[in-house]
Amino acid sequence: MTQYHYQDQFAQPAQPPPGHQQQGPQQLAGQFAQRFQMLAATIEQVIRGKREAVELALICLFAEGHLLVEDVPGTGKTTLARSIAAAVDAEWRRVQFTPDLLPSDITGVSIFNQAHQRFEFHQGPVFANIVLADEINRASPKTQSALLEVMEERRVTVDAEPHPVPRPFLVVATQNPVDMDGTYPLPEAQLDRFLMKISVGYPGHAAEVEVLKGVPTGLQLDRLQAVARASDVAGMIDFATRVHVADPVYDYIVALCGATRTSPHLRLGASPRGSLALLRAARVKAAAAGRHYVVPEDVKALAVPVIAHRLILTPEAELRDVTAAAVLGEILAGTPVPQAA
Repeated sequence: MTQYHYQDQFAQPAQPPPGHQQQGPQQLAGQFAQRFQMLAATIEQVIRGKREAVELALICLFAEGHLLVEDVPGTGKTTLARSIAAAVDAEWRRVQFTPDLLPSDITGVSIFNQAHQRFEFHQGPVFANIVLADEINRASPKTQSALLEVMEERRVTVDAEPHPVPRPFLVVATQNPVDMDGTYPLPEAQLDRFLMKISVGYPGHAAEVEVLKGVPTGLQLDRLQAVARASDVAGMIDFATRVHVADPVYDYIVALCGATRTSPHLRLGASPRGSLALLRAARVKAAAAGRHYVVPEDVKALAVPVIAHRLILTPEAELRDVTAAAVLGEILAGTPVPQAA
């Protein structure tokens, strides 16, 4: 049984008991940052040398978003998702996406109970705190669409009955960009539901040496100690939603996303869902830095992983090998950054 020495202080009661001194936003932000860094350090015991990817994945968790990891085989995509589940003492499930997978294999199905003479809903693997959708692009579009409702509304509707999933809820999907035989590209509507799209990448030389040295006796996932509970994460999520955002920062986010809709290199820009995603992620990044307010640098640091996968290039830009990240970089460089008073 895992021992915990952490009290959930992020979800403050509406009316504190007499004699109780309610903590201020800066104190809570400091506690948020401490817990965030503890989780990142724990996961990095398995994912060596990839601190940025680990922190982006945790930002997705605390922003109540979902993560798409696209990379070549063997770089730790699946291990990253499993490490998050191990560091957080929460329920997790893995779904291996294959061409013969059915939507009911993910969401669940109603089965007639002869003893009680009624249909009973049997939950699918999506009813967990962390769901690993491995090689998501190998399933048919019909099966991929089974995740659309639950990723957006955090519930599954079967036979006209809604069934909410637990909180926190994070979908970590992986896909391989090299082996495209027998795969179905994710439609734009589903890509837009992922808060971020990242790649883990190859480890550095020193990190890979450490991986090789640690193979026989290194820390395994099943021995990774959880440092947070699901209730802790839920409290941190609630605090992140209360991180202050000044009006100029709101304007900056809208200006960035608006510029993608008028760029001559883009056929499709970021939707309002992209603006909301960037706002939620920036709030978490601010809290992870120990601040109870968002600064423009938080927005700039997250613009590419949050927005780039939502953009569709024009055919002319694709012929010139222009990337969405490069176009977004130009927009970031050309959009005035609000200055602190």
